[in-house]
Amino acid sequence: MKKTLILTTALCGMAFGASAQEVNLLSWGGAYGNSHLEAYAKPFTAETGIAVNIADADNPATPIKAMVEAGNVTSDVASVEYADAVRLCDEGLLETIDASTLAAAEDGTAATDDFIEGGVTDCFVATDVYSMVQVYDDSKFADAKPAGPADFFDLEKFPGKRTMRKGAKFNLEFALMADGVPAAEVYDVLGTPEGVDRAFAKLDTIKNDVIWWDAGAQPPQYLADGEVTMAYAFNGRIFDAAMNDDKPFKIIWDGQIYEMEGWVIPKGAPNMEEALQFITYSTGTAPQARAAEFISYGPPRKSAAAAVGNIEGTEEPMAPHLPTTESNMGNALGSNLDFWVDHDSELNERFNAWLAG
Repeated sequence: MKKTLILTTALCGMAFGASAQEVNLLSWGGAYGNSHLEAYAKPFTAETGIAVNIADADNPATPIKAMVEAGNVTSDVASVEYADAVRLCDEGLLETIDASTLAAAEDGTAATDDFIEGGVTDCFVATDVYSMVQVYDDSKFADAKPAGPADFFDLEKFPGKRTMRKGAKFNLEFALMADGVPAAEVYDVLGTPEGVDRAFAKLDTIKNDVIWWDAGAQPPQYLADGEVTMAYAFNGRIFDAAMNDDKPFKIIWDGQIYEMEGWVIPKGAPNMEEALQFITYSTGTAPQARAAEFISYGPPRKSAAAAVGNIEGTEEPMAPHLPTTESNMGNALGSNLDFWVDHDSELNERFNAWLAG
């Protein structure tokens, strides 16, 4: 029987109409989901005969946790943020992944030596490095142009609504950088009660002018519709809108916050063999380099970073648009995994209370 690998971001409990041999994968949809389809799913199907079907969700970590705790696991692989992978693993909600099964680089370098630091953990294999970046609609600012985090909060000099992700993570760090805290000191400051107060006080200054987003596809749409003049958003979504939809959106790399994303296997996944097969294939050097040609997220494998070519369908190199390119890392901040594993719940509770207040 021909096997089917379903890439899905459907909500927990959705009926897939799947046979016993199907493998279900939770992804994010949009331009990011398309990179999974083109770089991973289609060539994987061509090589193995296992078909791939894709659906969407805002954040796969949420339904993964729900389905494992409910004892009704319908997904075999999920794409999640690094901190979520560590948290879910610590909670016993994920299967372990044997790093020795991952594909070596073309020169024979073992996968564990080829990934950047943290790219392979007990329950996680990285697929990309993405970042949250400040973006503006170039058509809205004829003279002075925004140049850094402080300008995002300057409603007088750069008028217009903003859009930010609904949650504490990324926003608190960004607020502190806008308030003058150097990237290298952000987590030292945020690790104190006074630092948290300072971040929320800075967010207070634009609270009434922010449209909050949940899904990564929303910020470019808000910009395109003229509802906002600036956004704090995933760099790949903005790149896709600027490149493929010819939108006048400009990314400001100063103050970017970067983090890895990758595959996990939920505890009790019904099709472990096929799940591992897909993970091994899709985290190889060539597929990771290929994925970065569809969306501007940097490959976490060193061998893949060197192999990234032109933007798909163009003669323009992709490298200048990747968050991991050296020229874009001048004032970059790596999302602190340990901090968010320890403080995610309490800071999100405070954020939600602040938002409702």
